[in-house]
Amino acid sequence: MPEQHRHPVERERHPMHALSSLRWKIALTTTAVCCAVAAVLGILVHNVVARQIVGEVRKAADAELDHALGHYEYGTAHGDVNSSVDPPGLPGALRALVGRGQTGSMVGEQDGKPVMWAAGPADGKALAVWIPFGSTRDRLRDIDTAILASAGLAAGAVALAGLFLADRISRRLATTAAVARRISAGDLDARVGFPAGDAEGPGRSRDEVRDVARALDTMAASLQERLEAEKRFTADVAHELRTPLTGSLAAAALLPEGRPKEMINNRLKAMHLLTEDLLEISRLDSGVERADLAMVELGRAVERAVEAAGPTATVRVVRDTMVLTDRRRLDRILANLLVNAHKHGLPPVEVTVEGPVVTVRDHGPGYPPELIEHGPQRFRTGDPGRGRGHGLGLTIAAGQAAVLEIELSFSNAPEGGALTTLRLPVGRLPEGS
Repeated sequence: MPEQHRHPVERERHPMHALSSLRWKIALTTTAVCCAVAAVLGILVHNVVARQIVGEVRKAADAELDHALGHYEYGTAHGDVNSSVDPPGLPGALRALVGRGQTGSMVGEQDGKPVMWAAGPADGKALAVWIPFGSTRDRLRDIDTAILASAGLAAGAVALAGLFLADRISRRLATTAAVARRISAGDLDARVGFPAGDAEGPGRSRDEVRDVARALDTMAASLQERLEAEKRFTADVAHELRTPLTGSLAAAALLPEGRPKEMINNRLKAMHLLTEDLLEISRLDSGVERADLAMVELGRAVERAVEAAGPTATVRVVRDTMVLTDRRRLDRILANLLVNAHKHGLPPVEVTVEGPVVTVRDHGPGYPPELIEHGPQRFRTGDPGRGRGHGLGLTIAAGQAAVLEIELSFSNAPEGGALTTLRLPVGRLPEGS
């Protein structure tokens, strides 16, 4: 069915759930980068400090080895440090190095305690000295602990700062997204309203989120002005046409009977109906329409509306119920849906009542995809013939449904044909109404 119509307002989904993932992604990414940087810096600091500290101990061991070799050469004992020829605890790698006539040092153990070994050749044997290394190892461990603690504190501080900044960004984006949804739902007065901040200039930092919000506000204001201008134009045209059309209909009634009079009356009546539709749309757009609510037995109301609409349709009441609605406006909605079904669809047209839900279905080609996706638009029918309607029927039905708080949706039946669903509110009248 080619007439197009605006979708019912979607229930606004809370955007914070989606944007909270952005917040955590930013925080986790910041933390991961901080941890990686801290790890790299920690390794570098550890290597530099360890090389320096171990180098000092190695230098001391080499000095003691030089003294021991000098005393050995003169046949005297060097009693200020532990020294021995071919000691059993000397590491094999260091012993092999001395066997090649070289001197060296390395960390090992002596009597189960960590020591720094230094050894050199003496008469074909290995003269070795060793000094305690336990305090140095403990010092290195303390330094590593301090590096890890500092890295952890830095990562935690950066994570908190990143979470704070990401939360601020996500909240502002959430506000902007919520306003965008309100605008798309028809609330053109919605604005983000972020403060403009300092004037931009050389050296001034830019705030991209504020730029997006201001662009959205500017777009909404421009759209509102254009729609208001369109509404005023539609209302003015309808009002200006109404008086001459009424006079023309009265004058046409004075013409002699015949085919010319019939053709003129048909065209004038069509223009009169179009004018009345435009006036009704202008009233709906202005928001001045108020429903006269009453408790109505839905099944009987639908049967009477279908019967009064004229075109033949089958009514099936699966389950009747009482609903709070305006009979006149409900009749108007159903009449437009039935006219649209008979004009653009194929019989049979079926109307089903099941509780507070009413469906209208035909067996034609169905609604076009753009109507289902974007809803009806006035003066756009989607009909290839371009002459079978003015696109106001479903627009008026959607407007009246909004006044009655009826959820109106358009789809295509799986077996084919256009399917329109109305979900009416069930409530009670206030006391004394």
